[in-house]
Amino acid sequence: MVDKIVRLAGVGTDDHVLEIGPGLGSLTEGLCATGARVVAVEIDRHLIPALTDQVGHHEESGRLTIINADVRELDWPSVLGDHRWAVVANLPYNIATPLILDLLAEQPQLERWVVMVQREAGERLVSDPGSRTYGIPSVLLAYWADARIVGSVPAELFLPKPNVESVLVEIRRRPGAADAPDYEFALLSRLVRTAFGQRRKMLRKSLAGMADGDQLETAGIDPTRRPEELGLEHWLRLTATVADEASGRT
Repeated sequence: MVDKIVRLAGVGTDDHVLEIGPGLGSLTEGLCATGARVVAVEIDRHLIPALTDQVGHHEESGRLTIINADVRELDWPSVLGDHRWAVVANLPYNIATPLILDLLAEQPQLERWVVMVQREAGERLVSDPGSRTYGIPSVLLAYWADARIVGSVPAELFLPKPNVESVLVEIRRRPGAADAPDYEFALLSRLVRTAFGQRRKMLRKSLAGMADGDQLETAGIDPTRRPEELGLEHWLRLTATVADEASGRT
């Protein structure tokens, strides 16, 4: 499985790789063997000695940096520098989705990802409109990147064996995704979260107070549709319509 993840990540000599949650270093070893420069961020200070015992020799060659920290609190400029990065990780399932969405929004240098997540989370991240798993994560990830499930991970590979299934998700940031005005994603996110907060209601009801029927129609959206029926292009048109009218009123 380590070989599969490394192969899917497509990293090689002098690529810069961020590994989140290296644990005891089995994936770290595989990444370093490619010649990539790896920064491994591990939150559990009790694992650092064992991790260092396993892969610390790569630090001596300058191929590996081990950081004992919470990835949500990193000094990102000092870690990322001016480089483009790949993210390869077995993410903690309780924070995987918000972490992915936050880092896509805040750290444009993280360009390509191969991450292991719980199957249900992976399906929500890559879902298309109309799917039962399509929701807030699907739309917000699609704003920044393209994503697909590229493999499954049998529970038998873990010790102890978990009660959930896992998948590998590949995420590739779209060129220019970070060039949109700051307000666009913030407004789109508010619209999406508001609508899916009442996903069984028609948009004219769930978005009341944010977008009225006329604005929906101006954006080419039937006000009687429900949020899971709208693709990213619909949300972008609605965002632009609401922003334009708000600007016209100020």
